[in-house]
Amino acid sequence: MSTLLNVTIGELLEKKADSHPKHEAVVYSDRNLRLTYREFDDICRRAAKGFIKLGIDKGEQLAAWSTNTPEWLITQFATGKMGAVLVTVNTSYRTAELEYLLEQSDATTIILMDTWKDSSYIEMLYEIVPELKGSEPGKLKSRRLPFLKNVIVLGNQKYPGTYCWDDILKLGETITDEELNERMASLDPEDVINMQYTSGTTGFPKGVMLTHNNIVNNGFNIAGCMELEAEDRLCIPVPFFHCFGCVLGTMACVSVGATMVPVQEFNPKRVLQTVQDEKCTGLHGVPTMFIAELNDPDFEKYDLSTLRTGIMAGSNCPIEVMKAVIEKMGAAEITIAYGQTESSPVITQTRTDDPIELRVETVGKALPKVEVKIVEPGTSKEVARGIQGELCTRGYHVMKGYYKNPEATKEAIDKDGWLHTGDLAVMDENGYCKITGRLKDMIIRGGENIYPREIEEFLYSYPKILDIQVVGVPNEVYGEEVMAWIILKEGESATVEEIQEYCRGKISKHKIPRYINFTDSYPMTASGKIQKFRLREQSVESVKN
Repeated sequence: MSTLLNVTIGELLEKKADSHPKHEAVVYSDRNLRLTYREFDDICRRAAKGFIKLGIDKGEQLAAWSTNTPEWLITQFATGKMGAVLVTVNTSYRTAELEYLLEQSDATTIILMDTWKDSSYIEMLYEIVPELKGSEPGKLKSRRLPFLKNVIVLGNQKYPGTYCWDDILKLGETITDEELNERMASLDPEDVINMQYTSGTTGFPKGVMLTHNNIVNNGFNIAGCMELEAEDRLCIPVPFFHCFGCVLGTMACVSVGATMVPVQEFNPKRVLQTVQDEKCTGLHGVPTMFIAELNDPDFEKYDLSTLRTGIMAGSNCPIEVMKAVIEKMGAAEITIAYGQTESSPVITQTRTDDPIELRVETVGKALPKVEVKIVEPGTSKEVARGIQGELCTRGYHVMKGYYKNPEATKEAIDKDGWLHTGDLAVMDENGYCKITGRLKDMIIRGGENIYPREIEEFLYSYPKILDIQVVGVPNEVYGEEVMAWIILKEGESATVEEIQEYCRGKISKHKIPRYINFTDSYPMTASGKIQKFRLREQSVESVKN
């Protein structure tokens, strides 16, 4: 699996449609939608022609704002054929964030759901672009967003100034196969084709530019590490707008011709039902998703016997959760992956035959053709094995850069092509890495460096605790103190003193949380990542009070 592919996303799908046209490519279990690789390629071609007819050039930005709908998936591969850059929009965005993204990305087109949960996406767009209501579809002239021309709403309801999805497929009928093939042939695997905005802990989000080669090869090598093959069926409940969904999920599947089984919006029962009904062999999720599935009151009723592989990633993977996924869900070959959007995204991954210790205590070793080194923070000087430092990576997977932000790009990628992740790690003699924290996450108490991960892993062993996050809060005497936010298992109760007592004698005194708050949930991104910087803000407030 050490070779690299040199194809565009559009060509990759075409090759799979040619090699096994009748194999299922996409299954939406709950809406009984099933497409073979030939059928999926055909509809992606139709959508690509529609985008060309709209006048979208290669290199132009097209934003997609929706949950894991079939149209989102089609758009991913349609843009991969006609060369528009797919800008993924977080489903939890609101007006200020959306306006920032559309403006900063120079998006000419947006595809959106009309509503989701209790939010009206179309009303938010009308608020940002009041001119839309009075404009002809495709001819928007917006004062605040001068680049934006086309608005495509999913579903059949007609909204002023917009196209619906079917309009795009119809428009495409006037574009010939030759015209699309010509456009496809003009694309280069090194072209930017995907742009994702990293929330970041500071400042405004930055648009990470990813090429065909970045995500095609990352998906291919991820599939290799989890031993995904054409006969596999992967349940994908993680959001497409995030690399977890659209690289570890969809690209990994298509790179080997496996079947994608998306879940439109995460719901533990829906995931368990889908795995059972579609006989899925793989399942992706962040730890909080696996925790929700394992703790579903009806968990025992589902037949998950087909499960074999999958990926747990996105945040620290608690040992107890990993064991339960292997033992209770039967995913004996589940892997852990680590990375960030800037590395498209996976840098290291465990392998299916790694012993359980490596799969729970490390984030694996570098993917094929990927270099990893640990350096003294703030330098390029490599540290010895077993010594903590900042994890840096180099290879085909490193982003092209941040859109319209050369300063930030220069800060992230050094002159020798190494991406500095900002994550603290230790590498063992076999190249396996342990992530020990973020440079920013480190708590310094009275001159002692404390890594939240260590305290979190220790407290997971307390039987009443379901989930825990540790952050630092300012303190006049020590500089910083340790604060723990704890979610208890259902029906359990505990006191601050009880938790502190459990720690005494087991971890260093300065690591015992001085402050403990019990909570029901954590502030999260829509992709399931815990926002530690928000927890820190909440911690400062709660200590003040």
